[in-house]
Amino acid sequence: MQRGSISVQTENIFPIIKKFLYSDHEIFLRELVSNAVDATVKLQTLARRGEFSGELGETTIDILLDKEAKTLTIRDRGIGMSEDEVQKYLNQVAFSSAAEFLEKYKDDANIIGHFGLGFYSAFMVARKVEVITHSYRPDSQGVTWSCEGNPEYTITENDKADRGTDIILHIAEDSLEFLEQERIEGLLEKYCKFLPVAIRFGKKSESVTEGEGEEAKTTTVEVDNIINNPAPAWKKAPTDLTDEDYRAFYRELYPYSFEAPLFWIHLNIDYPFNLTGILYFPHLGNGLELQRNKIQLYSNQVYVTDNVKDIVPEFLTLLHGVIDSPDIPLNVSRSYLQSDGNVKKITSHITKKVADKLAELFKNDREGFQEKWNDLGVFVKYGMLSDEKFHDRALPFALVKNTRNEYEPIEAYIEKVKAAQTDKHNKVVLLYANQEEQQYSQIQACVNTGYDVLLMDQVIDNHYMQHLEYKLGNITFVRVDSDTVDNLVQKDEKKESVLSEEQEKQVNEWFSAVTTGGHVQLKPLSPNDMPVTITRPEFMRRMKEMQAMQGVRMDQFPETFNVVVNTNHPLIAQRLFQETDAEQRQTTIQYLYQLAMLESGMLKGADLNAFVQRSLGNI
Repeated sequence: MQRGSISVQTENIFPIIKKFLYSDHEIFLRELVSNAVDATVKLQTLARRGEFSGELGETTIDILLDKEAKTLTIRDRGIGMSEDEVQKYLNQVAFSSAAEFLEKYKDDANIIGHFGLGFYSAFMVARKVEVITHSYRPDSQGVTWSCEGNPEYTITENDKADRGTDIILHIAEDSLEFLEQERIEGLLEKYCKFLPVAIRFGKKSESVTEGEGEEAKTTTVEVDNIINNPAPAWKKAPTDLTDEDYRAFYRELYPYSFEAPLFWIHLNIDYPFNLTGILYFPHLGNGLELQRNKIQLYSNQVYVTDNVKDIVPEFLTLLHGVIDSPDIPLNVSRSYLQSDGNVKKITSHITKKVADKLAELFKNDREGFQEKWNDLGVFVKYGMLSDEKFHDRALPFALVKNTRNEYEPIEAYIEKVKAAQTDKHNKVVLLYANQEEQQYSQIQACVNTGYDVLLMDQVIDNHYMQHLEYKLGNITFVRVDSDTVDNLVQKDEKKESVLSEEQEKQVNEWFSAVTTGGHVQLKPLSPNDMPVTITRPEFMRRMKEMQAMQGVRMDQFPETFNVVVNTNHPLIAQRLFQETDAEQRQTTIQYLYQLAMLESGMLKGADLNAFVQRSLGNI
């Protein structure tokens, strides 16, 4: 048996860092600015603890761009480094000063870095890196470290008088994009927008108005271009924020959004993990667009990613906002999550907090909750479909709305209608319409008979109704234009046909001669109901709609429908039998059939045009 130590060749480490340490080379700026923030926070921590006796003074971090010299400088006025610290932290890959500082001051410091690799991301874009630093300690000597992307480096003394560190990147020829003002400003906006120390990127022009009325004078002045908000709303206590503060922060997150959010949830968790954030409920309407880039993940105010699928359940990606947690496990480049038990706990807790907030809104402001239901409904239904625990929590406030614009929680609604709408299988029949205007006559027929009709017209409702049928067990949804509605409507009051058996046979023959694809059914309905209507078998209709939602064509399934002829309507029971001209009777039957097709949205193309022309000719 042999034992030994794996050898790492240092001359090969820089090519690996340059190509593979980070998926996006632009990450270098986040890493270097984060290091500058850490250096500043360390000094602030020492000052709080009385271990730094000097004046803090200005601690703003500067980003300096010199296109002519091809340099990008990150300057902080933080803790700085001595020569020994430079040797320890810069000349040993993956030796993190942040981790060491955290271990010593873990109860009094909020340090970003952990792995000790972020500094070396500079070599992804720079041919040479210089570090000019001076420790905060009294009587320390300034030091300059220089390296050209290989294991060789130089350390020399310098005459830098102020504490802090300048990291100067001499940008490589293949990375000249990082010498462009707009490119750097965009990266600072993306990655550093909420870092806890002010970051300055040059100057910007602002208009200032002095005086009032006719004496008012507006001038343009140059001011510091501070690109970040060091104290974002999610880091504050909810009691310190007004509704306008939350809306203002939403505008800060989404400056191009024209609609204010419906409401929000402020997350502030310190056990069993640390997590803060604000989740906003946007206007969804009848849409189901998963906007996966609308929730931003931060770790100690450092932007990590907008791909939060591993920490936020899919249905919560409909929300907008921010989640910040130092306890979320990140990969070495802090570019994405690593799955572990903590992630599952965080996911479960966020889901519970969202459900609790919705339950609270429903309990405390039911009218306001109902007004928001058009937007909330899509979210709640999607959550119930995709998350078992959320289904259980949401059921008490999962609303349904009927054609009279009345809202009830689904369980309360079932209790309300079950006495009048229970079928022979002892299931409560929930009648619904998904196109209120198009199905107006069918809705009225049900309402006139004493039944209640729900509106289920959201894009997710086909799946949602099947989900409720499965979960609740004692209900069945039936659309108002379904052939099974007739059985329900007539179960209490069986109407008799005014036609004889021979006359019904004749009517069946007349209509069968003009229908195309439909099956003729004779029904003794009320004389006030439509003479001819189109119904569809509930099972086949649902099958086709579900397949269509999943993008599957069902052309192999023919359009299946029934042509229901009301044998008690005067046009059927009297007019057709009084007509002596067979051709005119055929024209009338054709007209009644196409009128029913038109009402069901099935009359199209040439047939629709012919119907319109014939109708115009009768004016």
